[in-house]
Parts: sequence; structure tokens; C-alpha cells
Amino acid sequence: MAFDGRLISNVGVLAAIIEGGSFARAADALGLSPSGVSRALSRLEGRIGVRLLDRNTRTVALTDEGRRLYANIGPLLSGIEDALRVTSGAAETVRGRLRVNVDAFFARFMFSSHVGRFLDLHPEVSLELVTKDQLGDLLGDGFDIAVRFGEPPESGMIARKLLDTRTITVASPDYIEKHGAPDVPGDLAKHRCIHVRNSQTGQIIEDWQFWEDGAMVSVPTQARLIVNEVGTLLGACLSGVGVARIKSIGVQDLLDRGELVEVLADWPTDSYPLYAIFPSRHLPAAKVRAFIDFVQETVNRPEVR
Repeated sequence: MAFDGRLISNVGVLAAIIEGGSFARAADALGLSPSGVSRALSRLEGRIGVRLLDRNTRTVALTDEGRRLYANIGPLLSGIEDALRVTSGAAETVRGRLRVNVDAFFARFMFSSHVGRFLDLHPEVSLELVTKDQLGDLLGDGFDIAVRFGEPPESGMIARKLLDTRTITVASPDYIEKHGAPDVPGDLAKHRCIHVRNSQTGQIIEDWQFWEDGAMVSVPTQARLIVNEVGTLLGACLSGVGVARIKSIGVQDLLDRGELVEVLADWPTDSYPLYAIFPSRHLPAAKVRAFIDFVQETVNRPEVR
């Protein structure tokens, strides 16, 4: 395949469509007409011989071939953009659209109340937070960065640990008044517990783990309520439905106000790391670096922890 500048130009149009989510937004970003964007994409598809986008009047979506292509060219385009920023002396300018894949717990309990401060610090940044159950294909889905609990998958991505948080066992004062509190993990068999379905595996977490004499032991629990997201879990626990397991970070204010009570506090539980995950690049964009630094500072504040 012969190489010419038009090929790079058409690839840039493809990237603008993916990042903007529509032909119209890509046209606005590039200073083209929607028909010009459509023609450029058709030329690129004709050049390489495969369809890259499925589109109708309302939506566009990458085909499997388009997703693979974008996963390969995304870092290259970012590298070109970063190199141009360095050359022009704008490498430290925090600006542009930042699309972030976030864990639901992180988004609701750790970051939402601080997002305004980030935007005030960086007035030239437009931030999109997308709450997803799983990490997915970071590049193929058009994300600049992800903030997720749990060990990151083996990949070509860069992962930066932001903190570790422990899991605690909690109940509401009303529940404890009616049913008492468990004294040892084995007592949970006599209590109403709230189960959570693992968002990645789909499995219900019925066995709760505790450290005992240097070893992790699993304690079977019973539940009449199963949830798959943290907001419902917390709301049900606060209303006295049952005993729950939840990450300690982000709920300290509920404990301090007495709306939740930690039970089995003398029995350590498992912990979860929080990671920032982003594509492996020689020159990370200034907006990515700024977001990671902000999150690192925010989640380690005493009022968050």
C-alpha cells in the first residue's frame, strides 16, 4: 500500500468521529462539513478494503475491524500529538476533552464531590466520566484513562496504584437494635446479609473472607437481597435490611455520624487497591497527568479516607 499524506488525514478523521461520537461533532472539531467527513471515511475504508464503522442517522459504532485498527493507531496518533505539543512548547498546557472510565464506587463516594474543584483548576478541560462495570477495551472505547478498583489486567497499559482500602462489615443502628450484632464471623450465619453480584464474573459473593491466625478463612452467609451496584447496597443497609460488606473509604462520614456501625471490627478483611490505568505512551498528555495527580491528592485526603 503506497503511503501519502491523505491517508494520515483520513485516519485523523476516523479518530475525530470516534472521539466525538458523531459525524457532526467530528465535522465541527475539524472544520469540515459532515459530508466531507463522510467522504474521508469512505476513502479510508476503500483504501484498506474493510468497513470500519456501522452508522445510521443517529449513531455510529466501530466494527470489529475498526476497533482493532483504532486500538493500534490510537497510541500513534497520541504520540504525534504529544510530539507536536512538545515542539510548540505546549506540553504542560492542560486542555482538551478528557474521557475517563471510572469505577462506580469511586465515582459516587470518592470523586463526585471534588469534580468541581478539578474543573476550576483546569478551565480548558472538558471532562466526561463514564461509569462502567468493567474496564473493557480502553483504547477501542475511546478512553484516555481509567480509575478502577482491583488488580489491573496484564496488558500494555501503564497502571499507577493510588491507594489500598480495606473492606468493612457494617449494619445500621436499627438493624443492630432488632437483631443484635455478630460477635465472631461465624455468627453471620444467623444474620440477614446483603449479597453483591461480582460485576466482572457475574457470581454472587456468598462467602465473606476474614483473616484468622494469619490465614484467610471463608464464612458462608445467607441473604434474601442480592444487588449489583453500590448505591443500592448502601441504601438497603442504611434502611436496616441487613449486614453488608463495603469498602471503608468514602463512607467514614456515615460511620462518624452513627448512620452505619462497623461490626466485627476486630476481624480484618480483604483489601482493594485503586489504580489509574492509561495507555503506554512516551509522553502522556498533560490533561492525563493532571487528572492522575489530582485523584492521587484527593483520595488521600483525611476526609476521603
